[in-house]
Amino acid sequence: MSDYKAFKVELNDKVAHVQINRPDKINAMNADFWSEIRDIFAWIEETPEVRVVVLSGAGKHFSSGIDLMLLAQVGGQLGKEVGRNARALKRKIEELQSSFNAVDNCSKPVLAAIQGYCLGGAIDLISACDMRYSTVDAQFAIKEIDVGMTADVGTLQRLPHIIGDGMMRELAYTGRTVLGDEAQRIGLVNSTYADQDALMDAVFTIATTIAQKSPIAVQGSKEMIRYMRDHTVADGLNYIATWNAAMLQAEDLRVAMAAHMSKQTPEFKD
Repeated sequence: MSDYKAFKVELNDKVAHVQINRPDKINAMNADFWSEIRDIFAWIEETPEVRVVVLSGAGKHFSSGIDLMLLAQVGGQLGKEVGRNARALKRKIEELQSSFNAVDNCSKPVLAAIQGYCLGGAIDLISACDMRYSTVDAQFAIKEIDVGMTADVGTLQRLPHIIGDGMMRELAYTGRTVLGDEAQRIGLVNSTYADQDALMDAVFTIATTIAQKSPIAVQGSKEMIRYMRDHTVADGLNYIATWNAAMLQAEDLRVAMAAHMSKQTPEFKD
């Protein structure tokens, strides 16, 4: 692990805690954020000791979304020629998309713990996570519509698979705020908690439970679930048959069965 400007990263008991660490700026996503999150998830991917990731925000809020200063800098770099401006903007958007693709493509489960504001780009971010949990007073909004733009870093592509097409359209078209209780009701978050301490305790308990399972089985499950998002049932059945033809030969199956028979807790290799 390295020292980061926009994040704090810790690893304990197989769980990596990735915390957006700009509380004085409402954890707004500046240039450091977008580059560092790619580096962090590359480290997570290549580190067998990491089995689960908890993603959170320091302070009172998860994140207010993209830093407006970054948008201003991008705008200031544009010239007068439309074609070249379009090319430059497309490259910048694809660069930002790659940051959250790194989260979505991570082979380890990513759990988001959300309090306070979760706005704009923060919705894009949590849409790339496996599960989401929040405080009851958390505030969610697809705010891009209120600044005259279309969300372009993953919300409109991933969120329909989480909360359904109709609800996603309502939130995208209106920009209205959803509080924690409604977020749970529509499936945006799995559970809500009274305060941030209770939230973090619960999320780390879930993460630790997952981390104790076979990493081969957990990562295989994630791969199959993600694959099915974009494929048919027949495709998915063929893929899991091919996948398990190899993965069932791992010793994890034997270890799990032996532990079950002896009523002990299994311990799996990284």
